[in-house]
Amino acid sequence: MHFLDQAKIYIRSGAGGPGAVSFRREKFIEFGGPDGGDGGKGGDIVFEAVEGLNTLIDFRYTQHFRAERGKGGAGRNQTGAGGKDLVIKVPVGTQILSDDKDHVLADFTKAGQRVPLLRGGDGGRGNASYKSSTNRAPRQHGTGWPGEEMWVWLRLKLLADAGLVGLPNAGKSTFLNAVTNAKAKIGDYPFTTLHPQLGVVQHRKREFVMADIPGLIEGAAEGAGIGDRFLGHIERCRVLLHLVDANAEDVAEAYRTVRAELDAYGSGLDAKPEVVALSKIDTIDQELVDALSGELEAACGQRPLAVSAASGAGLDAVLDALIANLDPAEPEAADEDAHWSPL
Repeated sequence: MHFLDQAKIYIRSGAGGPGAVSFRREKFIEFGGPDGGDGGKGGDIVFEAVEGLNTLIDFRYTQHFRAERGKGGAGRNQTGAGGKDLVIKVPVGTQILSDDKDHVLADFTKAGQRVPLLRGGDGGRGNASYKSSTNRAPRQHGTGWPGEEMWVWLRLKLLADAGLVGLPNAGKSTFLNAVTNAKAKIGDYPFTTLHPQLGVVQHRKREFVMADIPGLIEGAAEGAGIGDRFLGHIERCRVLLHLVDANAEDVAEAYRTVRAELDAYGSGLDAKPEVVALSKIDTIDQELVDALSGELEAACGQRPLAVSAASGAGLDAVLDALIANLDPAEPEAADEDAHWSPL
């Protein structure tokens, strides 16, 4: 299945049905009068978040969505049937943006969430509703109110608890495959990952979702490399795991490069809790691991964890650190409770 995280679509709610012009004509009833019913209401455009979807690829092939129009009224004061609402199903984590992308119209964060975005037009009035003391046989009727229409952008932000960041070829996909059930592509060249990947981590009776995004390079905020468009997928993460390749020429500079792009992107990424790890330690000796850890600690302000996804070394320590950020210790009872005693 192809991955698509944004799409532009056209939506239009249904117009209201026309009112009827009708007069009651029955045997033995001399003055029947008008009995035209109102038209039915047009269908609404409703968005619903559903489980089991993790891409917007369906909206590449179907881009126009129109709800049903209301049916026309009829004689004997019969109101026309309302048009069916059109329910558009989207993945959990989808945002609906205005055509200019300046306004968020809806944000779906849980399965089953429904948002009526466009309301269908009201039905037109039948001639029975125009009857008055001075207009006993009206022949006018309403044609029905038009529906609403607009172009909107759908933008998918995957829901994950932890997000992987780092330069290209820092070992993020290998790490994801080692700790989850994901099958991310692995290669010895940059930009092996071209779109976000999700995996479920099961560790110490705890389960959480981890997201891997394509690597960042210097200037990603200005569009260099793949750019920073995929950073939106870790906006909702509660903790970031920053992997730094132990084979980098300068591990401190590699760390600062990625942090600079996170700061330039904004949206709160620069303020999220971060676990820093020196990856691929199986390719160097312990003495060099210690030296590089010291350089990296000076740059990030915390002691980095040493890890090798290929050999499994250090994986438990990294996962423990992530869980510690996902499940902070419950605050101790208030002092007054701790020192409570019966009167």
